[in-house]
Amino acid sequence: MGKAREVQLQIMDHEVKEENSDKQDAGHQSTKPQIKGQIWWIKMGIYSFFVLSGQAVATLLGRLYFDKGGNSKWMSTFVQLAGFPILLPFYCTLLPKNSTTDSIDTDRPPALTFAFLYVSLGILLAGMCLLYSYGMSNLPVSTFYLICASQLGFNALFSFFLNAQKFTFFITNSLVLLTISSALLVFQPDDSSDSKKISKGKYIIGFLCTLFASAGYALMLSLTQFAFKKIIKRNTMRAMMDLIIYQSIVATCLALAGLFASGDWKVLKKEMEEYELGKVSYLMTLIWIASGWDVFNIGAVGLIFDVSSLFSNVISTLGLPIVPVLAVVFFHDKMDGVKVVAMLLAIWGFVSFMYQHYLDDSKFKAERENATQVSQASTSEEVQI
Repeated sequence: MGKAREVQLQIMDHEVKEENSDKQDAGHQSTKPQIKGQIWWIKMGIYSFFVLSGQAVATLLGRLYFDKGGNSKWMSTFVQLAGFPILLPFYCTLLPKNSTTDSIDTDRPPALTFAFLYVSLGILLAGMCLLYSYGMSNLPVSTFYLICASQLGFNALFSFFLNAQKFTFFITNSLVLLTISSALLVFQPDDSSDSKKISKGKYIIGFLCTLFASAGYALMLSLTQFAFKKIIKRNTMRAMMDLIIYQSIVATCLALAGLFASGDWKVLKKEMEEYELGKVSYLMTLIWIASGWDVFNIGAVGLIFDVSSLFSNVISTLGLPIVPVLAVVFFHDKMDGVKVVAMLLAIWGFVSFMYQHYLDDSKFKAERENATQVSQASTSEEVQI
């Protein structure tokens, strides 16, 4: 009897120690998600800043290039793509190399699949940038940027087919508003006092090129998200940088080939000499355009990598009111009634889209809390039994 009592006490003591240990482990694990959440929000803030600042700087300087004497669409395309070498020192020295487990992972596709992925995205990127160059050269900055807002609608459409994006009332409302916002601008081409007069024909060409470029950009974002999930299958910074650098190499080579095949390279020296702001400003404009788009690409791919292609496009659209206002200040674009209505509709569409994200997040939190309460209730019942 005494020995049985002693064994019972030992068992109770062991259970108390295990319970204390579990509490300590639970406390330790509860702090880890909190730290991880803080790091995630910091990363999202940095990526979002990269997208907004890089996009605004590169777009305004791109228009400045054409306004002050630049005429080469292929040079404009080339500088949108050629900024990736500034990433190479970071890529080669600071990023950890792939682990041996990655190299022997049988679940990963063969190298030929990765090559096809990078080449395909590079070709799409080069074509998109060329269309953007034609749009930028034939449209005022504010009009160009408002049309670019349509890429959010295209992205939702492509994400529906490629990434199982669900359509709700607010997302559909957002797509309709953004479509109307872009369609309004085709009916009233405006002339800025600081830029050359744009004919109706060139305006329509610029509108269509920008619209198709926005569709191409949305497709590329959706394909990038699809590639991360189905092909790359690695949640590492190096995987993200691999995608940026390799697709940029392919796109830059195509743009460079186009620059020589079109003969634009022959007039670059004359273009630099006749540039209204001088030779140094000509070079600095091109360099900062390249740097701005490279910063933008890092932020955009980072948002795709950590969230989704649609979220990346939403942050890009968040800069919608910024560039048209800056264009009015620096390029004296006219902000007439049609543009104001188009901007308000686009902002309304953006808010509608973000409200849907808010609802989804609230629903997810409620489901998670309910699951936690059910788990705690079942645990307490087991203890009582």
